[in-house]
Amino acid sequence: MSDWLFDLGNSRFKAAPWDGGAPGPVQAWPHGEDLHRAPVPRGRRAWVASVASPAMTAAVLERLHANFEEVHIARTLPGCAGVRVAYPQPQRFGVDRFLALLAAHQAGGDVLLAGVGTALTIDLLDAGGRHHGGRIAPSPTLMREVLHARAAQLPARGGDYVEFADDTEDALASGCDGAAVALGLRSLDQARQRLGREPALLLHGGGAEALLPLLPQARLQPSLVIEGLAIWAREAAVR
Repeated sequence: MSDWLFDLGNSRFKAAPWDGGAPGPVQAWPHGEDLHRAPVPRGRRAWVASVASPAMTAAVLERLHANFEEVHIARTLPGCAGVRVAYPQPQRFGVDRFLALLAAHQAGGDVLLAGVGTALTIDLLDAGGRHHGGRIAPSPTLMREVLHARAAQLPARGGDYVEFADDTEDALASGCDGAAVALGLRSLDQARQRLGREPALLLHGGGAEALLPLLPQARLQPSLVIEGLAIWAREAAVR
């Protein structure tokens, strides 16, 4: 493959080969690993989306510039591939959320997107491509980490979801996962009222699978940002 897609999030670095159609298999590395040892490929063009820190982004771009003839960085646009962003200042809308909208719109229909990574992001997109805005909150993982940082006796991981827990680890898992689920269900109800019809609920991101049992009406599409980046790249190639 001469082209690759790269998604640099707040927690993971993901990559997929791209031949101009659907992205190939996605590879992922946590930020905790030495990215200088990650098997970054070589090729003609790299297409990059980043919401990571400026320092992390600069380090990854340095590697990509060494391995590729061209490096293209995705930016949020007011409109692209039939999607119209709700933000009056589109540059303030995260590129990961923007790319997820592009991919969701390709599938058609009204969609409520819930991205579960470091943050929990929720966005409503109608079948006509109009973005109605969204929400940002801490993800369950981040809630646990923050609680542990402020109160070390509260473990950052572990426990199972139960409705009324009888130990601390289960209570933490139930509270943090439950908060994300409650926000998703509240947003789904408000989306239904706004549109006058029920949108599909689409989960994506590294933490999405853990919430799926609590949201049986949802559909899992973990690599939505990479899929949207492929759409952005196709549009950019003809602009």
